[in-house]
Amino acid sequence: MKVLLVEDEPKLASFVEKGFRGEGYELDVAFDGQLGLSFFRQHAYDLIILDVNLPHYNGFELCRLIRLENPDVPVLFLTALDSLDDKVRGFEAGADDYLAKPFKFQELLLRARALTKRQAGRSAVARTLRLADLELNLERKTVTRAGQRIELTAREYTLLEYLLLNRGRIISRVDITEKVWELDFDTNTNVIDVYISHLRRKLDKGFSPKLIHTVVGMGYVMRE
Repeated sequence: MKVLLVEDEPKLASFVEKGFRGEGYELDVAFDGQLGLSFFRQHAYDLIILDVNLPHYNGFELCRLIRLENPDVPVLFLTALDSLDDKVRGFEAGADDYLAKPFKFQELLLRARALTKRQAGRSAVARTLRLADLELNLERKTVTRAGQRIELTAREYTLLEYLLLNRGRIISRVDITEKVWELDFDTNTNVIDVYISHLRRKLDKGFSPKLIHTVVGMGYVMRE
């Protein structure tokens, strides 16, 4: 079983990691929400354990982002926030279980086993982003529309993934440059428009409805 622990307290993370590895689990540790999201997108996990008070994305925000991409992976909150309101927020964000700190490792292990048991024997659920008849498989890095395979370059794929993760939301050129190209926005470049044009040619030409839309003066949005 492969577990992701997102916990910003090194001593606690080390304690949990040691315990799980001693029980035969493979465990990755992320010390902030942004790194946790990156790990989640790069690997298939059988269980995700989240603290709430995390840098960048807090646990509730991270859980919601995870649920957008994978509604099935078990998520357990492990946090010092133990009020009823906190637990309600955790379950509303998509958690399967909630354990308050301080805790006994044996109880955490029992809960982890109960959550992962339902996954045992199942084939891995493909994480897929969908809009109309467009599908992007995050595991295989493949894209299809109406069942037809669409070949994309690495940069086109990354841009499409970002647009689909934010489907229904207007994304500015500045956002795209920073999140997809990881660069400061250059007002003199038309590289974003060029890549959007490439995606339109491959994804929208010959298909209906059109999915990539320009919002004049604001940016782009993917929607039916």
